[in-house]
Amino acid sequence: MFFTLPTLFTWARIVAIPLIVGVFYLELEPGLQNLCATVLFVVVALTDWLDGYLARKLNQTSSFGAFLDPVADKFLVCASLLILLELGRVNAMVALVIVGREIAISALREWMAQIGASRSVAVHMVGKLKTTVQMVAIPFLLFHGKLFGLIDTQRVGTWLIWAAVVLTIWSMAYYLQKALPEIRAKAR
Repeated sequence: MFFTLPTLFTWARIVAIPLIVGVFYLELEPGLQNLCATVLFVVVALTDWLDGYLARKLNQTSSFGAFLDPVADKFLVCASLLILLELGRVNAMVALVIVGREIAISALREWMAQIGASRSVAVHMVGKLKTTVQMVAIPFLLFHGKLFGLIDTQRVGTWLIWAAVVLTIWSMAYYLQKALPEIRAKAR
């Protein structure tokens, strides 16, 4: 199930990352760069919902798709955070906590799978909420202006990304707590 429709949408998320980042290297007016990157990010982020929906609807779920989907999300979020860091729109601590958590939890899940305990670190609601808040915060930060002449997207995005940091730490603590019995058992 390497090239099903849902998996192609997931691949599209990965392929789109250089486009989102590349917008900021084009010789465009900064407001247009921000708008293009925001629209690209939102369209690409929506494919995260779409690929899962299609996989279930078309009965095309696969272990490869289950692996690739979170990888695509992590690439998209991490690349976006790095460009936002370079643009001075997020704090380095934000990027470090979010990227560090992704690396740590990915490594934990891989290790838990190797010891046959992957169920103890299965995706939890707090992890899904963290991803949702990140996916909402990032377009606000990419836009970096007044939305509809009213909403200061930098301020809203900053509040949301810090909320995502709190959820990131909470979800990491949750997964580590769930894995702790297995870690203790294997450390003996």
